[in-house]
Formats: sequence, structure tokens, C-alpha cells
Amino acid sequence: MESHKFSFYFDSNKLLQDLRMCQSIQWPLHFNKNDFTGHWSSFALRSISGKELDILATPNAIYNDTPTLNKCKYFLEIINYFKCPKEAVRLLSLSPNSFIKEHSDNAAGYSDGFFRIHVPILTNPEVVFRLNGKILPMQVGECWYADFNLPHFVSNEGNSDRIHLVIDCIRNKWSDALFAEIGFDFENEKKVKYDKKTKLMMIEQLSFMQTETAEIMIKKLREEML
Repeated sequence: MESHKFSFYFDSNKLLQDLRMCQSIQWPLHFNKNDFTGHWSSFALRSISGKELDILATPNAIYNDTPTLNKCKYFLEIINYFKCPKEAVRLLSLSPNSFIKEHSDNAAGYSDGFFRIHVPILTNPEVVFRLNGKILPMQVGECWYADFNLPHFVSNEGNSDRIHLVIDCIRNKWSDALFAEIGFDFENEKKVKYDKKTKLMMIEQLSFMQTETAEIMIKKLREEML
């Protein structure tokens, strides 16, 4: 599953009210400065240090609520809707005439035991969010999942900021039930996928067996690497 818009929505006015409480200070630029042109900034609601300006999103770290999150009751309600462990929770703002260059994130899909949720708070008709060549028309109050292992690109050629609430979640039984409802292919996920190095090692070991079955498996592995 590359992406999905969930059927539930969040209140746009309440989203804006909580956003205003987070705009009293200047947000730092996103830490990966090679991935964008223009102005891409962030504000932490959950961070490793528990501070709002600590915007690093490091996998498998221990995260803490920031003081501001405790004031943002609606953001907290949305976060708690997802009954699974959370890592980083941030507000991400892309200013007018700014672009996030096409890139892929590592281990950033549901099959990796992780899922990232986007809830748009502010947007405009000139914002383009493209995932694996497909445009995702994210609108205010909607809730989206996307597999960020895939190449993705964002541009804002409008006259206003594009701001999303972004929640990094850890997969559990509750989320498996949620993703089963939206048609996630769990059977396909069970299929083991080997990289080229592993396949070469398998071919080497199979060659010692000198059986017809081993030869068939070797042939299949070689065909997969073409």
C-alpha cells in the first residue's frame, strides 16, 4: 500500500487554535538542509529531549511530550486517537515558493513496523505532494498514511504556508486492525524478499547440493537478479 486517506476527519478550527499556540516562537529550519530549497521549518510536540526546538526524528529513540503539547488539547486528542507507541510528533511548515526535493526515507513504511501520519492544518491549491509519481491531494482536516520508502516530493507555489501535523507511530496489534480495515495486504507482506547479496550467497550454498531441486532454485534466483 503506497498511501491511503482515512475515512475520519479532524476539526479545522480546533487545529488552527492549537497551531496558534505553537507560533509564538520562530521555528527552526528542518535539519536535513540538502533536501529542500526555500524555507522548510518544524516545531516539536514530542522530541527526544522534550523540547520544542529539538526537531530531530531518530528511529528507536525514547521520546517525550513537550510542554507545548500539554497545552494543545486537540493535538493531544488526535495523537491519542492512535492507540500505539509514538516517536516524533512535529508540525512541519513549507513556506511559499519552497520545495522539498524528491527523496526516499529509510524503513518508513508499514512493513517496517512504522507508519507516519499526516494531518494538514493549512494548505492552498498550489501545493503539490507527489509520492512515487502520484499526486496526493491532501486537504485540511484529512488524515493520510504514506509509505515514505517511496520517492516523494513537495512544492508550495502558493501565497500561504503549508503546515501539517506529522505523527510517527510504531506498529502494534491496534494498528494492524486499522490497516486491515483499509485493505493492507498482509499476505504479500509475509513473502520473504532477499537482496542481491543474500541471493548470491544462497546460490553458492545451493550449488554444493548438486540436486535437480537445487538447480531449479538457482535458476529462479538468477532470473530474479536480471
